[in-house]
Amino acid sequence: MLSITDEIIEMSEVETWTLPDRETSMPYFMVHCLWSVVNHSGFFVFEKEEPMTTSVPQNTVREWTSDEYAPSKEDKFSFGLWTVGNRGRDPFGEYVRPLFAPVYIVKKLSELGAWGVNLHDNDLVPFDATPTQRDRLVREFKQALSDYGMVVPMATTNLFSHPVFKDGAFTSNDPAVRAFALQKTMRAIDLGAELGATIYVLWGGREGSETDAGKDPVTAVKRMREAIDFLCHYVKEQGYQMRFALEPKPNEPRSDLYLPTIGHMLGFIYTLDAPEMVGLNPEVAHELMVGLNFVHGVAQALEAGKLFHIDLNDQKAPRYDQDFRFGSENLKSMFFLVKLLEEKGYSGPRHFDAHAHRTEDEQGVWDFARGCMRTYNMFKQKVRRFHTDPEIQALLKEIHSGDQTYGGLLGGYTSERAGRLKEATIDIDTRAKRGLHYEKLDQLTIELLLGAR
Repeated sequence: MLSITDEIIEMSEVETWTLPDRETSMPYFMVHCLWSVVNHSGFFVFEKEEPMTTSVPQNTVREWTSDEYAPSKEDKFSFGLWTVGNRGRDPFGEYVRPLFAPVYIVKKLSELGAWGVNLHDNDLVPFDATPTQRDRLVREFKQALSDYGMVVPMATTNLFSHPVFKDGAFTSNDPAVRAFALQKTMRAIDLGAELGATIYVLWGGREGSETDAGKDPVTAVKRMREAIDFLCHYVKEQGYQMRFALEPKPNEPRSDLYLPTIGHMLGFIYTLDAPEMVGLNPEVAHELMVGLNFVHGVAQALEAGKLFHIDLNDQKAPRYDQDFRFGSENLKSMFFLVKLLEEKGYSGPRHFDAHAHRTEDEQGVWDFARGCMRTYNMFKQKVRRFHTDPEIQALLKEIHSGDQTYGGLLGGYTSERAGRLKEATIDIDTRAKRGLHYEKLDQLTIELLLGAR
């Protein structure tokens, strides 16, 4: 046994390990160092032994030395100008980072491997900009998109920051405020179309209340429907190739927001004039804030054909909206989210609606953005391993087999099936005694995620 304080280690006497699928090799003691335990004296311990044949260190070494998780344009990763542009201000403290120009954000995101950049209207064009200023800013932004090979897949409107929206935009009791909200949104739709956006997200950040004494919730939902129907007709009349994605959130900044979850929004969509134009933009943190299973919610949106866009981040639930780096808190849940998206063929943007911790400087912002993308790609690789792990797949085959005797009696209703089912004798005692091995499957999944298989 050699302490790290030993001054003499003859490299010629230390065995080397050839990395899997690599032509290079490294001293075995360096590899084994990764798995050594720090002894009580505070020194790393190196045990000279034969290289292990288990796949555990081989997989880990391959990941440690690999850049296969580096993001590329083909991954369709996108960020909002407001995400990496977040300056770290919160209700208890002022800004900690400088303002980044939109053109600079486009450049930096492209260098990191991102594909797209999204925006609220006022992220690019200030609220009080003149038409001349607006045209100049848009022209410069479009040039940056061209220069750095970036796209704008989604645009949206800020209907929450200005004091005029303090009691909502589309649901305000004041007709003048509702009219201004429609005017502002139409202009923002025009901007999005000019930049090439095909998805328009609507998040009702102030569409809610602190007390139900002041607003009729039934009237509020009707006003939301009226506004979205109006905007759908506007988009069709302009000939824009654009669909709407509604973003639910349970609360914040209002005490309670209308249409707070994926399920609420799905039900609402089918009451619209043009439900085929309207889908969802669910966000990880928003569903976790109320303790819901985000994977199940996204699955329902996918099954309904309504997952038009998705906001990826992470959250310690149930708390305020934290917008943490994707995958930084709920590893298993986010693995199953990526598994769902990849297996079901979701082809839309993978948008990261998150921001760096307030502790970070500019470099920390780009570390955050890179981390979001790399973590998604790591989960994608874990999904591939899940599908090729023989033990996991054998267990899944057994779990999904069941008793196929009655499979032909299931499916769509017919009178014959109903009659045969009523007369069937089903051995429920045997079914009840059957162990399903979910504990073992879950443990194998954990081992895969932690690099132990």
